[in-house]
Amino acid sequence: MLVEQASLFAPDPATQIVRKGRTIEPFNLQLLKWIGNKQKQALEIIGYFPSNFGTYYEPFLGGGGVLGVLAPPRAVASDAFGALVEIWAMMHRDAETLKEWYAERHALIDSMGKQDAYEHVLASYNRKPNGADLLFLCRACYGGVVRFRKMDGYMSTPCGVHTPVPPESFNKRVDLWAERTQGTTFVHADFAEVLARAESGDLVYCDPPYADSQTILYGAQAFSLPRLFDTIADCKARGVHVALSIDGTKFSGGKLCQLPIPDGLFEREEFIHIGRSMLKRFQMDGRSLEDHEVADRLLLTY
Repeated sequence: MLVEQASLFAPDPATQIVRKGRTIEPFNLQLLKWIGNKQKQALEIIGYFPSNFGTYYEPFLGGGGVLGVLAPPRAVASDAFGALVEIWAMMHRDAETLKEWYAERHALIDSMGKQDAYEHVLASYNRKPNGADLLFLCRACYGGVVRFRKMDGYMSTPCGVHTPVPPESFNKRVDLWAERTQGTTFVHADFAEVLARAESGDLVYCDPPYADSQTILYGAQAFSLPRLFDTIADCKARGVHVALSIDGTKFSGGKLCQLPIPDGLFEREEFIHIGRSMLKRFQMDGRSLEDHEVADRLLLTY
């Protein structure tokens, strides 16, 4: 049984917190535009982390929102999506090449127009998935919604209405992110494989695909929440601290998502206010969604 539950909509989060003897403040520049990115909520989430921990693990990296704000001195960040990890790994291996990837594809906008440039890069990615194309696509697609057709695995997200950030702005983001993640190792692997490495006193933050709302997104159709719960139980038995963001409430608190959460696995439950659902807006053709405020569960094994 969970021993503590916060009010649905928490008060305004602190402007800074201290973890591992370091002062942590908001960091709002995203490297990737990515649906479900927790960068805006990261400081509140980090506020529930232990004051001290060993290596930090983030096995569902996505846009790396919590990783970027936490900026841990030692971390392992991983994802099962190979093209995505290729982007993050290149940032560390050769940041100038990452900048060139983006600039070359962004330049197509001037010669082809945004829509045609997007379709050109999308076709290139679907012929042969790769990090260079995905980098531009996730910055240019609708709301960072990276989804794939079940029938053939093709990325099918339309072009967004926004203008992708210019290369000059993106380059600054690369430099800032490279600095904030200099202690991080990026790994292409299944979450269970990576978390088997975690040791007593380490900290894991999981932000997997959500069972109630994200079944159209990359990797979600093959994701098993019970398997993740089993992996978390193994971590807890070894003394590893685990925090899990997962489905909470939808429809402005009118629906509490039901999940097969094992009894006794988590010691504490909090709710993190996310705001209006970008994914639901995408599914409803961009209409305003006053009634679709979302709050995530934050489940803690400690």
